[in-house]
Amino acid sequence: MNPEKHAMLNGRTVEFFSHGVDPEWGYEAPQRDSFAVVHPKEEKADELYPLYVVFHSAGHDLYSTLRCMETEGDHDIYHSPEQSFCLVLDCRANMNDWWWGGISPEDADEGMSDPRNYGTESRPVEKRCVAEILWVRDSFPVDRERVYAVGNSMGGSGCLGIGFCRGDIFAAIKANVPAGVVQTAERCAFFDRPDGFSIPDPPVTVDYSSPVDQWSGGHETLYRGTALRKYQLIGFWGPFGHANNNAEIAKVNDLIHSFDISAVRLRDPYPVFTNASTDDPLPWPDDRGCRKNGQVNAFFRWRTLRDEPDRFEIELRLLRPDEWESRESFPEVSVADVSVRRRQSFILAPGESFRWEYDGEAGEETADGEGLPTVGRLTVTREPKTLVLKK
Repeated sequence: MNPEKHAMLNGRTVEFFSHGVDPEWGYEAPQRDSFAVVHPKEEKADELYPLYVVFHSAGHDLYSTLRCMETEGDHDIYHSPEQSFCLVLDCRANMNDWWWGGISPEDADEGMSDPRNYGTESRPVEKRCVAEILWVRDSFPVDRERVYAVGNSMGGSGCLGIGFCRGDIFAAIKANVPAGVVQTAERCAFFDRPDGFSIPDPPVTVDYSSPVDQWSGGHETLYRGTALRKYQLIGFWGPFGHANNNAEIAKVNDLIHSFDISAVRLRDPYPVFTNASTDDPLPWPDDRGCRKNGQVNAFFRWRTLRDEPDRFEIELRLLRPDEWESRESFPEVSVADVSVRRRQSFILAPGESFRWEYDGEAGEETADGEGLPTVGRLTVTREPKTLVLKK
């Protein structure tokens, strides 16, 4: 594909592309779709850059999303770092081709979801978006280890519904006030997993939503499902409604951007923390009028030290007050179950036993049916401690 036109956006070159339908995507009729690629502000030869993939809200399309990126405070989740590529996708050009999963299947009658996006099968809109993402990733100087997805509202729903099951592409994803998570739960088979179904280890996922936002209904499904499957979810909430302005949200919960998704790499192992003693009680589904802030897994940090066939080491700690300015109190200790995903060399067969060592303690556990190792009730502090896994 060749760009059809060019523009400038805050000193960055923008290229516009359009294309038809690949029969393998499964569309019933021909259509034209477009996307835009925003270049790094100071692009250098022989250098690779991160790629941020933007899923827009129901009220936006390709061009209005780009206009939002002109001004700070206007849908800040759309704004990619200056020294990155940014792919802006579009799902408004064709009727009934939205990536929206919606709040629940029952909402389809009210036009508040697209039931075609439910289930475990990849739908045409997902196949199209993935094809666009892979083309951009492979056609521009993009670092494959640093591909990220972000989205707002309906785009938050699409970011989760499409991005969560593509841990082979995305290092991490971040969803702002996603309008529905049932698509994610069904696409990734959180609760009812068909025989033989599997997805790659998901991206590290950050989600921030509001219990006083009507579009957050059913949000407990995301938290409950990721905990059940031992998927990494860093979640934030507060009474900021359906907001998209970083400064306004920070007045309510100033921790929402304390975890930098750009620090995550595609093939870097990462720990999954579940049942942490520092998790706040979820406001969904029973406290939808909650006026309190909250978080799940917000304070955990890690660094992989060794990933070898017979030995794995990862450093675990908590976020320190000197690393992030906040009105919130930072815990000194958290106790959690810890699993480790995206290991590249330390591979366990389903049911294989392994030894572990941590802070003077040791024991033996068994990998689950997917070969995932979990060590229960580890004490994580602000001072780094190393978890060792051995064959």
